[in-house]
Amino acid sequence: MDWTRLLLFALLSAGNAELMVVLVNRLHALPIPCRTLRHVRHLHDLLIPGFPLLLVWCLGFRGPQLLVGGNWSDVPLGWTVYLALCALGVLSLLSSVIRHLFRRAPATLLSNHTRLVDVADELGTPPIGDGPFRWLIRVPGNQVFEISVATKHLTLPRLPREWNGLSILHLSDWHFIGTIDKPFFERASELASEQNVDLIVFTGDLLDEQDLAAWIPGTLGSLSAPLGCCFILGNHDWYLDHRAISAALQQQGWVDVMGRVASINHRGRRLLVGGTAAPWIGDHPDFSAAARDAHSNPALRDFRLLLSHTPDHLRWAQSEDVDLMLAGHNHGGQVVLPLIGPVYSPSLTGCRFAGGLFEDSPTVLHVSRGLSGRHPLRINCRPEITKIVLHSPEPGSNSAG
Repeated sequence: MDWTRLLLFALLSAGNAELMVVLVNRLHALPIPCRTLRHVRHLHDLLIPGFPLLLVWCLGFRGPQLLVGGNWSDVPLGWTVYLALCALGVLSLLSSVIRHLFRRAPATLLSNHTRLVDVADELGTPPIGDGPFRWLIRVPGNQVFEISVATKHLTLPRLPREWNGLSILHLSDWHFIGTIDKPFFERASELASEQNVDLIVFTGDLLDEQDLAAWIPGTLGSLSAPLGCCFILGNHDWYLDHRAISAALQQQGWVDVMGRVASINHRGRRLLVGGTAAPWIGDHPDFSAAARDAHSNPALRDFRLLLSHTPDHLRWAQSEDVDLMLAGHNHGGQVVLPLIGPVYSPSLTGCRFAGGLFEDSPTVLHVSRGLSGRHPLRINCRPEITKIVLHSPEPGSNSAG
């Protein structure tokens, strides 16, 4: 037995796993029907554990017999090409680990205060419904009922001085599917209402079961804020009747900003709130047209806030001179492994923007880990609701308080 080659087989198997994950992550960022994506995941589930067995059998003990003294020159061309791809997968995995280990909070973050609320403990019993994947809730270490209630203070260079202390509650990805029962979301809504913010936003993926739109009045429908409540939908809403979901939210007083820009006057200045659920629903909003339609003093620049279901639109947001972009979709990865970090993130950039705060001038991006998911599993990645408090960079005005 050639143990060195066996170790190399293990590394190549890790590279294969990385390739499968890259494929799944990128495909889930595209407007592909749910049934097709399910088949892709089944292939992924088969190839990750099956590849090392196939490698050992076909190349290790049969064919070129690499584990018992065979020659690499005897490896068939098809295998050679794919093993080369697996080697690139190893490099990709190493790059992801390094990025995770050395990631630092951007300078725009002044402070981050978090308290944990264990809803199952408060209720005296886990709020488990009759939806699918219930067995995942029993996985040891699952934090699916532990809500992180965060308050993040940010300094934004172009925030009007008049708005110092402006607060936004960022909610995302509630995924009503029935596995986690309604009392959990009612408690989350109570926690949200306690935050005392100026504006509330929701960045998509509300339903996984159309009938559970009946939960909206007792959850998101119970929320209000002085500057209103704005929302977009997401890909899971697109799988259903998204127009009916939008109508149900609007009936509760929420404002749909998908593909358009809403103008909010606040202390003599304008806040432009645009939304995009692309590539699943509609198009991007036109901030430039909204700015041209301004009736306020043209010398005063309008502050631009973008609600985007996926963080993949960051480059577009920068091109539109967006000040603050709020997104969801990636759930923080749901499972964050020691050293490696998040693995699954349905994004064209993989796990780069799985969750948290990012700064790429002129845009600051916050990606919510969301409150729930189709699969009720959270390891080192608690569900969250986040209050974002904005501060002007003017001297003496950027205290986190």
